[in-house]
Amino acid sequence: MERRKKGGVLLVDALDVMSNLDQVLPYYQAIFSADEHTVIGYEAVGRIQTEQGIQGLASFFRDESVPEEYRIEVDNLILTKALQMHLETDPSALLFINRNANLLMQDEEDSFLNQLLAYEKQGLDLKNIVLEIREQDFTGDLNQLLHLLTYYRTYGVQLAINKVGAGMSNLERISLLSPDILKVDLSSLRQTAMLQSYQDVLYSISLLARRIGATLLYEDIDAFYQLQYAWRNGGRYYQGDYLQRFMPSFLHADILKDRLRQECHEFIVHEKRKLENIYALTERLRSRMSTAMAKQKKIESFNKWLMTLSEEVTDCSFRLYVCDEDGFQKSGNLVKENGQWELVPEYEQKNWSWRPYFLANIMQMRFEKKGRLSDLYTDIDTGEMVRTFSFPIDDDQHYLFIDLSHEFLYEQDALF
Repeated sequence: MERRKKGGVLLVDALDVMSNLDQVLPYYQAIFSADEHTVIGYEAVGRIQTEQGIQGLASFFRDESVPEEYRIEVDNLILTKALQMHLETDPSALLFINRNANLLMQDEEDSFLNQLLAYEKQGLDLKNIVLEIREQDFTGDLNQLLHLLTYYRTYGVQLAINKVGAGMSNLERISLLSPDILKVDLSSLRQTAMLQSYQDVLYSISLLARRIGATLLYEDIDAFYQLQYAWRNGGRYYQGDYLQRFMPSFLHADILKDRLRQECHEFIVHEKRKLENIYALTERLRSRMSTAMAKQKKIESFNKWLMTLSEEVTDCSFRLYVCDEDGFQKSGNLVKENGQWELVPEYEQKNWSWRPYFLANIMQMRFEKKGRLSDLYTDIDTGEMVRTFSFPIDDDQHYLFIDLSHEFLYEQDALF
């Protein structure tokens, strides 16, 4: 069997595939659950047996020069074999089937659904079939695709959008398709240079999943830290070579149960330790500010008061300001530059109520009468990861905001 090279990668020739259909077969990668640590399903992908060994077919399916009818035929062959394995081995498992959304739209005979309906007569539960598509690959009318997918889902077929976060995923289009499962690509998490920006993208995806009611499945997990990230960030399902590689058959559902339970325990211990650090830091800051406030007389000028207060927080903060409960700033910004505090008065009367969670945090402080420590975020001015400690300072609903420096948080082990 001849193979071509593209970008240094050997590719299976399309004609060789079509003349050796008897050598085409599905391989399966197990998908594990976070709650039971067992195999809950499999993703089926195409492979072909060659003289050089098993070869992937991803390039065959993505090659637009290969006639559509060839790719649909091979897709259907893989689906037939995968459905047979599914029924014979574990019909209760989820079976994830990859399809090119453009080909689905061009398949006038609707062979995908017809195959599923044929196997339904043999006992297949269509609720256990998950159709996977790549949103960024689709080039047609999204409304027409939505109509087709909605039709499939009336039969119970679930929808998954895969490789979310890889490339140019369009969250608005994904939201319109309203998938049951979002498969989040973690491969870019290996690139340290883009780690924080990519984590921000993944955070946005997790918010979208929560809003549309989609389950998060983290894929391409190739290392322990990626599994830990998936666990920390709402992943219900996990998939990747770190857990199990693609195999020609199904596995025992409990194959990794003990290992995953142990690793999950490590995650829990680590997370609890970090949360204890955060709670302890919050209590220290509350105590510190209560002591500092007790030294102050009635505040007549917030700017002058901040200058006096700066002496109490110079070791931990780089910016101070005061807001009322509507988010209007009642002082300028007191900013530390080269170890010296300077007032930037033009920030007075700016409004920050548009910031996410700002009003929610204000109301919580109003009712609890105690300070709060924010989540980690990137400061717009410095570009560094920081946290803000906010504290109620009087009965007139004024609140102090202390931006804590990156260096201080590092010393406190609070940069996570």
